[in-house]
Amino acid sequence: MPRFAYVLLSYLLAPFVAGFLFLRGFRNRAYWDRFGERFGYSSIALDHPSIWVHAVSVGEVQAAAALVRELMRRYPGIPLVLSTVTPTGAERVRDMFGDSVIHLYAPYDLPGAVRRFFDRVQPQLAIIIETELWPNLYHECGKRQVPLVLASARVSPVSVVKYRRFVGLFREALSHGIVIAAQSESDAERFRSLGANPARTHVTGNIKFDFEPDQDLPKLGAAFRDEHAAGRRVWVAGSTHEGEEEQILEALQIVRQKYPDTLLMLVPRHPERFNGVAQMLKERGWSVVTRSSGLRCDAETDVFLIDTLGELTLIYAACDIAFVGGSLVPIGGHNLLEPAALGKPILTGPHTFNAEDIASMFIDANAALRVTDARDLAFRLTEWFGNETQAHEFGQRGLTLLRQNRGALERLLALVDPLLP
Repeated sequence: MPRFAYVLLSYLLAPFVAGFLFLRGFRNRAYWDRFGERFGYSSIALDHPSIWVHAVSVGEVQAAAALVRELMRRYPGIPLVLSTVTPTGAERVRDMFGDSVIHLYAPYDLPGAVRRFFDRVQPQLAIIIETELWPNLYHECGKRQVPLVLASARVSPVSVVKYRRFVGLFREALSHGIVIAAQSESDAERFRSLGANPARTHVTGNIKFDFEPDQDLPKLGAAFRDEHAAGRRVWVAGSTHEGEEEQILEALQIVRQKYPDTLLMLVPRHPERFNGVAQMLKERGWSVVTRSSGLRCDAETDVFLIDTLGELTLIYAACDIAFVGGSLVPIGGHNLLEPAALGKPILTGPHTFNAEDIASMFIDANAALRVTDARDLAFRLTEWFGNETQAHEFGQRGLTLLRQNRGALERLLALVDPLLP
């Protein structure tokens, strides 16, 4: 009965969801690309079984990278399908894997769309990165006896309260032989409280810790810095959201009172906001160079706006200090591990509920600092610019912590391998 109600509601809401994405296409035309795939219609029709990995957007694609490469190495004869929800995720897939994987947009969680997707992709194994609780998709996996693994699975305390309102629905969804590879014991316990089978719920850790930057990245970052900011202090505000850039600029203004040569490299999270952020910067009187212009920053440049995709890790490699966005506004924060893997000192805001375990781990180990607002951010930036030794020590503690927590990928593969021929 709960699933019937969910299916009915899904069909009623589907036109509104599709309409929302269609309207987003006026700001970012990539949302119109391959629109039929959202309903399971695709030009791809495999004639033999595949491995399907789903990663919602850029962060999940980055987290899945090592897993995808290892699956392709271990099972070279099996096609690998990598799906995303967002166009930015699709772009990241193309940048990282080219034609070595098949990219598709994930279908809406409608019975017909999911069936068509399965008919075309023929998955013999489905792996979902982090957590997407889709009752119809889970049901189809169970119906077709397709093993389903939730990798680096997490569910926040806020989400679990919402899910418990529909506990019957999620208990049914989680009952189809799903293997849950949880990030932490607290995540595992929250899944059990939603009805997951305790015997199939494991704590494997977060595969994001297994992120290994390219060996040449520090050298490339140094060259990028020499080109755009030689001799200047540089900080990055990465993956920022609406309402956050204003606070970051307030912090920059305060910092430049003491260190007037400071350059901000600003990386908004969503490409449809690039033009709006550029306009806002110019209206406020900041001297801006956009990455897409191909121009070099000079001594008069205040803000280097990174309005391209797939370069955040390079930008982190070029900075002195990394601020990780989505955290000064209640978005939930983004990936601290990318700058940590490069040994960069990290600042984050108060809203880190998307990965609270990682944020708390870094803060408790003095491997990152939490700031509360623009003035606090400016204070910490000024402190670290004036004490390079302290900043370096924070960065090294973060790198050590990341290395100590690697190994989730091998633990995950130990669960995955028995599910494949």
